Amino acid sequence: MRRREFITLLGGAATWPLAARAQQPAMPVVGYLSTGSVESDTIFLAAFRRGLAETGYVDGKNVAIEYRFAEFQYERLPSLAADLVRRQVAVIATGGGTPPAVAAKGATSTIPIVFYLGVDPVQFGLVASLNRPGGNMTGIVGLQADLAAKRVELLRELVPSAAAVALLVNPTNPYTESEARAVLDAARDLGLQIHVIRASTAADIDAVFNALARPRTDALLINADLFLLSRREQLVALAARLALPAVYGWREYCSAGGMMCYTPSLADGFRLVGDYTGRILKGANPAELPVQQVVKVELIINLRTTKALGLTIPLPLLGRADEVIE
Repeated sequence: MRRREFITLLGGAATWPLAARAQQPAMPVVGYLSTGSVESDTIFLAAFRRGLAETGYVDGKNVAIEYRFAEFQYERLPSLAADLVRRQVAVIATGGGTPPAVAAKGATSTIPIVFYLGVDPVQFGLVASLNRPGGNMTGIVGLQADLAAKRVELLRELVPSAAAVALLVNPTNPYTESEARAVLDAARDLGLQIHVIRASTAADIDAVFNALARPRTDALLINADLFLLSRREQLVALAARLALPAVYGWREYCSAGGMMCYTPSLADGFRLVGDYTGRILKGANPAELPVQQVVKVELIINLRTTKALGLTIPLPLLGRADEVIE
């Protein structure tokens, strides 16, 4: 081989890897938009990443995630969603209920959006139908409003003498009304008096619980709101201080010492959000991915807490529990 030919071949071999790297597609970027904070979403994010990994995408390896947290300031969500659109992410996944999904929908009609909601997305105009969403949005629902009425029934079953019940809601969340309405309707059918109390900060929570010590309150229901969930340790401690039987919307409350939880699995729901996100990255059309409902609903009873409150759990109720914490 001539010296000139050898140098040409060697030069081509040296430049080939650079050319090949230039032709490789850029790592896809997923936007994560949440009502909450890094701390409040820790459990959900682990499940979301697990769902992504099950479709072959590992954060930092072959996909990047851009996080945007509103820190429970709902008015920040539209600008955070717009920022993700400017970043030209491939998919936007939302957590923390309906507000971030609505903000994402307002920011883009082309970037796919995968949501986790506690309400009917058809009712709120996010998708055309559950089976065929039709636009750029799809996702997972754990219909909290439907479960709220059941929590009232469970509370009555465990504390049949209860007459006056407090319902704690976050007034800054505009989408808690449907769940509160379901609680009020169920309570009316059972002859229960519901007193709605409102808190959107840690100080508010202390104030409303101090107020609960004065009028007669027999039991407590906690609205399924992400901010309230982030204050679960405080809420459980205050309910214990007032010796109030309480029913909660998510299992994390019972893990923190809450009395009873009737809950869809948030971990399972966010794993499915990750799964859908991965499928869309691989080319699936969100318009054709049916909205899934979290079918796994758990009844969890904290036996230590019920005993501390002096309550005896009816055997039929105990037998229906998916988990008993002793």
